[in-house]
This record gives sequence, structure tokens and C-alpha cells, in this order.
Amino acid sequence: MGVIRREQGAEPAEIEAIYRAQIADFRRVAAAIVGDVERGEDAVQEAFANGLRKRKSFRGEGSLEAWLWRLVVNQARDELRAARRGPVTVLLSANGSTTYEDARLAAAVAALPERQRLAVFLRYYADLDYASISEALGVKGGTVAAALSAAHDNLRKTLQEALR
Repeated sequence: MGVIRREQGAEPAEIEAIYRAQIADFRRVAAAIVGDVERGEDAVQEAFANGLRKRKSFRGEGSLEAWLWRLVVNQARDELRAARRGPVTVLLSANGSTTYEDARLAAAVAALPERQRLAVFLRYYADLDYASISEALGVKGGTVAAALSAAHDNLRKTLQEALR
């Protein structure tokens, strides 16, 4: 089934339904990107507020969910750039507590190049499929596969070196 182009944009109720169903995933990914739970929540709120304001610009060329993911990822990236706080911090657990192994993995994920890191967040924190990640990041599906493969290789290498 093809994607239906929309002339009127997204309906507020559609945006709200996705927000309510996936708020925990949006917050988890945004917090991982910005390295702070509260700033991640702020990024999600701002992204959805922008989504509601700009809902007429949604043309239906992809899924509404992916369009909203793109807004959240871009807002979180903007927050991170604005803060310019130094190295990226990655939060792995929803409650902020981590084990030593979590901390090693978080450091390894934080060291990944941005595209690989974002692909990892969207795949494993938000459980998005490759097509949705592709839409959210504005890249081709093959780029998502390549980014995740490279991320896996980088993480495997980094974590194996840490065990030595």
C-alpha cells in the first residue's frame, strides 16, 4: 500500500495519539542524545509543540511517526549543540542508574560518530525498524544498515579492548 499524500497536514489528534503511545520512547531517545533526562524531556516537549504548530507542513510522503521522530531527534541535536557541554553522555537506563558494564557501554556508544549513535538510539532505544529510522534521519535505508553495522563493529572492538 502506497503512502497517501496529504494536502491538509496532520491532525492534532493523530499527533497526540502517537505522543501518548510512545512518550517513553521519545523521552528515552532524546535523553540519550542530549545526555540529560530533564533536557531530553524538554526537547520532546518542544519538538511536539513545533509539530503541532507545523502540522500543516506534514505532506504524508512518509509516516507521521517518522516525521515526529525526525522533529524529536533534530530538537535534541539542537539542544546538544546549544549546550556545548563537552563530551556526549549516554543514558542507558530509564531511571538513570547504571552498573559498571552499563557505564562502559554508555561510554562506547557516546564515542560513536553521530549518525551511528543516532541509528543505535532509534533502533535499540525506540525499537524502530530500518525504514522508520531512515525517514527519521532523512537518509536512505542502506545508510541506516551501514551505520548500524559500523556501530556494531565499533562497539564490539571498543568493548573487547576494554576487557583486555
